[in-house]
Amino acid sequence: MDWNPSVAQIGLLATSSALTAVFYTVYRGRTATVTRLKEAKKVPIDQDLKTILSETPGRCFPYAVVEGVVKSVKETLNSQFLDNCKGVIERLTLKEEKMVWNRTTHHWNNTEKVIHQRTNTVPFALGPHNEDISANVLVVRPLDAAELNLETTYENFHPAVQSLSSAIGNFFCGERPKGVHEMEEMLRVGESVTGVGELVLDNDIIRLQPPKQGFSYFLTRLDYDALVRKQERDVRLWRILTVVAGMAACSTFCYMLWKQYVRHRQRRLARRMLREFQEQEKKQVEDASNLEESSVQSSRCTVCLCQERSCVFLECGHVCTCTPCYQALPKPRKCPICRAAITRMVPIYNI
Repeated sequence: MDWNPSVAQIGLLATSSALTAVFYTVYRGRTATVTRLKEAKKVPIDQDLKTILSETPGRCFPYAVVEGVVKSVKETLNSQFLDNCKGVIERLTLKEEKMVWNRTTHHWNNTEKVIHQRTNTVPFALGPHNEDISANVLVVRPLDAAELNLETTYENFHPAVQSLSSAIGNFFCGERPKGVHEMEEMLRVGESVTGVGELVLDNDIIRLQPPKQGFSYFLTRLDYDALVRKQERDVRLWRILTVVAGMAACSTFCYMLWKQYVRHRQRRLARRMLREFQEQEKKQVEDASNLEESSVQSSRCTVCLCQERSCVFLECGHVCTCTPCYQALPKPRKCPICRAAITRMVPIYNI
C-alpha cells in the first residue's frame, strides 16, 4: 500500500513551479514597466525645452516621453530597392525557408532560418511636427531600444530551383528547400516616432538616451497611448500564463497530497485491522484456555482438588468427591455441596 510519487509527477511539479516563478518574474517586470510608462513625464519638443531642462536639477528628466518626427542629422540612408526612399535605420534580412518532415506528427512543417542580417544606422533626431520650430532631440543608441518596429519597404521571395535528383535526395533526407526570403526594413525620414527614455541637456544638445535607473528604453512608430495599451496587453498575457502555470503546480501538489493522504488512510486501516485481528486471536486463545481450565476444574474432586470425581451421592445426586475423600468424610457423612445426608454412595468408573 506504500505510495511514492512518480518521476513524471515530480517533474511536472518542478516544471510548473519553475515556469510559474519565471512567468511571475516577467509579469512583475512588465507591470513595473507599465507603471513607469504611465508616470513618465510627457515633454513637448518646442523652443522652451532647453530652458526647462537647464532649470531642472541635473539638467535632465530621468524618464520622459517625447513624440516627434524623424530628421536626419548629417546624412541619410537610401533604400537599395526603392527610389526616393530615405531613412535613418535600414535592416536587410535574408531568410531561408524550407519544409522539414516531422517524424512525430508525420507532416511537413514550414521552417525559417536567418542566413544573413545587416542593420545600418546614421545619427538622427526627433523634431517637432511644426517645421517652424527648430528644436531637436538627438536619439542616442536607437538599436538598444525596445519596440523598434521598422517599416517593410521591400519584400521578395526567390523560389529554390532543384533538379530531379536533388529533389529525391532532399525528400529522403526529410528537408525540402522552398527558397530565400529577402526583406528590407527602414525607419524613414519624416515618420512620427515616440521615444521614452532619459532626456538630458548636454553641451546645448538635447539627447534621448537609455535610462540609467534600469527603466525600459522605447523607440517606436506607435503613439504614446498605443504603446501603453500594447504593454498592458503583454501584462495581461503574462498574468494569464502565470495563473495557468500556478494552477498546474497547485493541482499537481494537491494530487500528490491526496495520494499521500490515501496512503496514510490505507496504512492506518491496515494497522487497525491487524490490531483487531490480534485482539480477536488473543481473546480466542484466552477463551479456549478458560474453557479447558473450567472443564478440567469441573472434573476434579471438590475436597482434595487432585483426584478425579468418582462418587455419586444419594439421594442428592451430586458428583463432587473422589473415593478416598468420601471415605474420609466424618460420620454421619454429608454432601459437601448441599449438606444433605448421604444414604448411600455409588462409585463411578472413568475410562
